[in-house]
Amino acid sequence: MEYKFLGYETAGDVKPLANCGYKIDSLLDLYNVLADGVWREATCAPRMQSKWNDENKTLGQCSITAFLVQDIFGGEVYGIKRPDGNFHCYNVIGGNQYDLTIEQFGDEKDDLIYDNKHPQLRAVHFKKEEKYNRYLLLKSLLKGVRGE
Repeated sequence: MEYKFLGYETAGDVKPLANCGYKIDSLLDLYNVLADGVWREATCAPRMQSKWNDENKTLGQCSITAFLVQDIFGGEVYGIKRPDGNFHCYNVIGGNQYDLTIEQFGDEKDDLIYDNKHPQLRAVHFKKEEKYNRYLLLKSLLKGVRGE
């Protein structure tokens, strides 16, 4: 498989926290599982669901994926402010940046600036009930294929 997400080069070295609750070997392993059917239209942000497809599985998955990554691997979640005022979320683990959902931007990904200036908090993101429910669905789907 050809990887295109930010940080894929070292993602195989990122190991899960003890007792994370998932049978995941590395961040690269998590990406493979998510891309192999866990990401789906139902986990995509509602405003983007009509554009979601198997060719763009990461579309609308950033915040729920970033917080799931934090659950499993620790680290921090940061955001890049987008023109529409929303934040695109990514992770920083062990000083390295990882963005498992960067592929949704296609050629626009070169315009993203990863400056670690905008910490993202789940309490803020999950005030939106639909987002929290999508996060719970993503966790449940992952537990179904890789739960302990």
